[in-house]
Amino acid sequence: MILHIVQYSATQDNALTTCLRYIQQQDTLLLLGDGVNSLLLQNWQQALADTQICLLEQDVIARGLQTRLSHYKQLSQDEFVQYTLTHAKVITW
Repeated sequence: MILHIVQYSATQDNALTTCLRYIQQQDTLLLLGDGVNSLLLQNWQQALADTQICLLEQDVIARGLQTRLSHYKQLSQDEFVQYTLTHAKVITW
């Protein structure tokens, strides 16, 4: 079980595209920073529909996207730390 972390929007970088080549069904994708903006695009919502997704809550709030991204699991800083400890491996893209 791997925690994949993507920090950049899919419109700025190819990290999310690369991540999707390697992510497995049991893995978790954590979007933080500008990475949360990727979920504003319908094509990425569809591409990630079968992926277990979490967002860093403070980054969603900082961008004023609480309402638009409310149906995604949002992690506090403490929960983020716990996720890094409960996954066998962490990869930042």
